[in-house]
Amino acid sequence: MQRLMISSELDSTYSSLSYAAGIAGNVFAFVLFLSPIPTFRRIARNRSTEQFSGLPYIYALLNCLICLWYGLPIVSPGIILVATVNSIGAVFQLTYIIIFILYATKRKKVKMLGLLLAVLGIFAVIVFVSLKFLDSTTRQIFVGYLSVVSLISMFASPLFVINLVIRTRSVEFMPFYLSLSTFLMSISFFAYGMFNYDRFIYVPNGIGSVLGAIQFFPIRAMRKSRSFSRSLGNNET
Repeated sequence: MQRLMISSELDSTYSSLSYAAGIAGNVFAFVLFLSPIPTFRRIARNRSTEQFSGLPYIYALLNCLICLWYGLPIVSPGIILVATVNSIGAVFQLTYIIIFILYATKRKKVKMLGLLLAVLGIFAVIVFVSLKFLDSTTRQIFVGYLSVVSLISMFASPLFVINLVIRTRSVEFMPFYLSLSTFLMSISFFAYGMFNYDRFIYVPNGIGSVLGAIQFFPIRAMRKSRSFSRSLGNNET
């Protein structure tokens, strides 16, 4: 009886910790979804996408759609917090992409429209194949591996602008709060995946935590460089 009580308490604790990690992941993800708003305000104000890239939002939309599908009970019962956060994320990413297309040059506009249609087409194929040809177990594995690939791609996509940050000596193209939110969200969902024994959640988010931490190095270096330049200018004055 005592063992059963201890086991029950442990299960309850694990369940509470899992839920807390999932909620934290949702909160940090929501902050992440909001973080590009200043960028898109600038785009709308200047009526130009400037040197900003739309690719991270394309990757993010595909990731949200795949992870939303993975989190639904028809694919993976018991991880509904994955579905909720990604449904909200998909709406945000689609909104950002539409704004980007509106103010992009003609060449970028055509490219982004093509990528958007490709993403929606890929997602439709994934849903069709997983429902039509796969049983419940195989479906979860199939969509799970796809979610791992899409998550890692999303976490890695900001790294492509590191060269731009270094070249322009400006962190405006890699906002600090965007990197911080990604890092904290990754850690939260890493814990959520561990508590739920779901490798398709904890593996990519563990990698995402590392990739998120890497993004801080150029940001920190640029800020130190800017502070040093200011200090030097003041001394010369």
